[in-house]
Amino acid sequence: MTNRLTLVEGEPATPSQSPVPVASAADDELLDAYSHAVSGVVELAAPAVVSVEVQHRRRGGPGGGSGFVFTPDGFILTNSHVAHGATRTDVAFSDGRRLRAELVGDDPDTDLAVLRIDAASLAAVPLGDSAALRVGQLVIAIGNPLGFQSTVTAGVVSALGRSFRSVSGRLIDNVIQTDAALNPGNSGGPLLDSRGRVIGVNTAVILPAQGICFAVAANTVKLVVGQLMAHGHVRRARIGVGGQNVALPRLAVRAHRLIQPSGVLITTIEPGSPAARAGLLPGDIIVAFDGQPVHGIDDLHRLLGGDRIGAASTVAAVRKAERLELSITAAETAQSKS
Repeated sequence: MTNRLTLVEGEPATPSQSPVPVASAADDELLDAYSHAVSGVVELAAPAVVSVEVQHRRRGGPGGGSGFVFTPDGFILTNSHVAHGATRTDVAFSDGRRLRAELVGDDPDTDLAVLRIDAASLAAVPLGDSAALRVGQLVIAIGNPLGFQSTVTAGVVSALGRSFRSVSGRLIDNVIQTDAALNPGNSGGPLLDSRGRVIGVNTAVILPAQGICFAVAANTVKLVVGQLMAHGHVRRARIGVGGQNVALPRLAVRAHRLIQPSGVLITTIEPGSPAARAGLLPGDIIVAFDGQPVHGIDDLHRLLGGDRIGAASTVAAVRKAERLELSITAAETAQSKS
């Protein structure tokens, strides 16, 4: 696209004076369309976005973040690191309403939490399909950074399928990276597409980098929210081992025809745990679970979902020069029961 060039009236061009580019009508139309898209999303979604204000004993004072109503009967999504352990939680709407909120449940492993307020017929924003996102797609963030309520920023999807660690140490997968500006206080607010659907929950920034921000994908949110609303927690399986990632000896990789160069070295086993009952020992290297390769601890965490609790599975391990296939039945994590 070429720009239409004009000169300031009455000043002829000289070799040392460059013409000033002026946006063409087509450029103006594109900018208008962009502005309309952003402002339209804000009009739809802003009434559902709240400021989450919390009191903590351990943190020695107030804190907070953002959140949004996702059902008209008062369920609100925010981050676990905003709501976890709060002695009191209030939410404030952009129209001045302020209501007490209760914690329905939270999941530090995905940094998500569900609150509920006693209200009905609320403006709500729907959860979209994050699997349909494309890199470069327009996204809008609404939140309360640094106490500035109902702040809007816009950008694009910078990358998909990122991973980062939650406060619990587990890896959150399929994270959305965006350059829509986020700051402290944006945590828990919605990341929206051009149709006003929530495609992510804003959760983290990398400091001191600029324009590198992350959101938990909406499809992850859908899986977690259902369990939080039903049980107050997310059910996950455990086998009762402590371990670390290690490289496998080349001879073992070749001898056992393994497709990965690493596994999980078992350093400790809880007495009476599923691992102990299965016959695993400290020093064994776990290389597969139910036929799926285990490169490291993160793979093992992914494979130990709630559907494994009480189900007969098979764990493959290398013990010295021998490969073992052991039957194991995972139990529910203590964190899930708390």
